Amino acid sequence: MKKTILITGTSTGIGRVAALHFAKNGWNVIATMRTPEKETELNTVENITVSRLDLEDVPSIEKSINESIDKFGQIDVVVNNAAFGQFGAFEAITLEQVRKQFDVNVFGTMNVIRAILPHFRKNKAGMILNVSSAGGRIGLPLMSIYMASKFALEGFSESLSYELASQNIVVKLVEPGGVDTPFNTKAFGNFAHNPAIPDYDDYAIAYSKKRTPCVQI
Repeated sequence: MKKTILITGTSTGIGRVAALHFAKNGWNVIATMRTPEKETELNTVENITVSRLDLEDVPSIEKSINESIDKFGQIDVVVNNAAFGQFGAFEAITLEQVRKQFDVNVFGTMNVIRAILPHFRKNKAGMILNVSSAGGRIGLPLMSIYMASKFALEGFSESLSYELASQNIVVKLVEPGGVDTPFNTKAFGNFAHNPAIPDYDDYAIAYSKKRTPCVQI
């Protein structure tokens, strides 16, 4: 029987490559994304089913998971890959931006896990793979909110792994370092800046010149 894997955040980057990799190796792949209507490649690949899943929309999470179980009978692995980076000096980042960072990277991941756990417990089997970051182990300047979300994910994953072991459910954590994806381009494109606080400008410009472009951390 084919194994089935659900991956979040497959529009670009690690999630997309992972979806193609597992499909090539014979898995049933549920490739989830916020806007599947824009997808033109994954939905043409054998073994891949494209599904709408928005980490900030709990009903969409439950719908994607339930429809996948109905179609394939069961889900064996869930990869929580979807995330984004809110960069900028902490003082320039609004409370709304802080909340969105945690709504996606932390609470969104928790919502996916909460939705899949009844299925995994019923089967007394399953694996949850959370994609964190090297930024979940070290802090870097102008990324405090993003790093905080990844540190939170790491503590949550470690604690969760102990309690779910009692149900024969495995939790794993992946901490990518430098990966050539559009992640940083998008993050720096949404760089928080408050013109009323120019004090950080020189530092931010100097730091941006030293960073490696288009590298996910």
